[in-house]
Amino acid sequence: MTATDLQAYMDHVGAAARAAATRMAAASTAAKNDALRRLAALIRTEGPRMQAENAKDLAAAEARGLAAPMVDRLRITDKVVAQMAENCEQVAALPDPVGEMSNLRRRPTGITVGQMRVPIGVFGMIYESRPNVTIEAGSLGIKSGNACVLRGGSEAIHSNLALWKLVQQALQAAGLPPEGVQLIETTDREAVGRLIAMPEYVDVIIPRGGKSLIERISREATVPVIKHLDGNCHVFVDASADLDLAVTVTDNAKTQKYSPCNAAESLLVHEAIAPAFLPRIGAIFAAKGVEMRCDAGAKALLAAVPGAKLANATEQDWAEEYLAPIISIKLVKDVDEAIAHINRYGSHHTDAILTEHHPNAMRFLREVDSASVMVNASTRFADGFEYGLGAEIGISTDKFHARGPVGLEGLTSLKYIVLGQGEVRG
Repeated sequence: MTATDLQAYMDHVGAAARAAATRMAAASTAAKNDALRRLAALIRTEGPRMQAENAKDLAAAEARGLAAPMVDRLRITDKVVAQMAENCEQVAALPDPVGEMSNLRRRPTGITVGQMRVPIGVFGMIYESRPNVTIEAGSLGIKSGNACVLRGGSEAIHSNLALWKLVQQALQAAGLPPEGVQLIETTDREAVGRLIAMPEYVDVIIPRGGKSLIERISREATVPVIKHLDGNCHVFVDASADLDLAVTVTDNAKTQKYSPCNAAESLLVHEAIAPAFLPRIGAIFAAKGVEMRCDAGAKALLAAVPGAKLANATEQDWAEEYLAPIISIKLVKDVDEAIAHINRYGSHHTDAILTEHHPNAMRFLREVDSASVMVNASTRFADGFEYGLGAEIGISTDKFHARGPVGLEGLTSLKYIVLGQGEVRG
């Protein structure tokens, strides 16, 4: 495809999305839910055909020598098929935020002022590896009354095309515009460059993938971006923490799964509780093969743990997102030092305090500058499904518009509405 052809193709996609957005915004809740339930049924019945297309991507990935974890993320198993269908049904069951009015108040002039929740319009989604994101993004786009333009990774092109055709089929059957969800059909990398620079067609871009992808999108986009770059999530064990709770939650936050952005990467321990806590969590980490990169105080307390993999922490370790069985560990003297450390080195994603001291918990909630802040719970809960959003399109560490897991409300905005009975301004 020549540059001229690509430009024409992307303009066509953008114009179609903008036209579809008008119809999607006006769609009834019943029609949107009908499309989602039809999509769930199609996913279940067309599972074998989707898996046949997915096999083409898997074979190409293995031939190219893609790493085993990447190949695994590509795979559409029977379980993934079931999860995609259930996702659509869960989104259909969620309350429709579009048209919701809030903060209505009567002014002395007689007018009533409030706010109404409305779709953003058109969002572009750029993602890697997992084909099921095509369904997640498409279903959230449908329910929130937006049009969306999806651009999956080239390694999943056959899988994404097969899934997208089901989405379009469901939209058409429900009387909604099939252009409400479009997939970029070319693997040309220049398509991404065009998608993120079409403010006349696209209102917001949501990148979902590795740090290098998100950095590129953030740097080059002329359209607003909802993003997070990395997830250096902290657990702070306060002096008054319940020891058993602290061990259980810290273990889960780090080892339940190493690769998600909400896994704990840094452990801060109050020096008063460290002699009782660190040997216990250290023994668990040692048994699971977790390398512990420590400051001098933590290393001294962990030195006697059999089989412990210990290393001296560097300055870089305090800011690192490992996505691996590695954790940084530092002793702190109080909650002030813990908060200051997190705000300096953290990625503003998710941070937790484990404490029985209510004032410290409240200070931590107020003062830690992150999208999700937790008390006595695992950072692994920072997820749209776990927060009751039904599904998420990503996590935002931005402070404007959406922050934290981005679900249906994150794909809408508020506009002011005024209700009057002929009032005029004097």
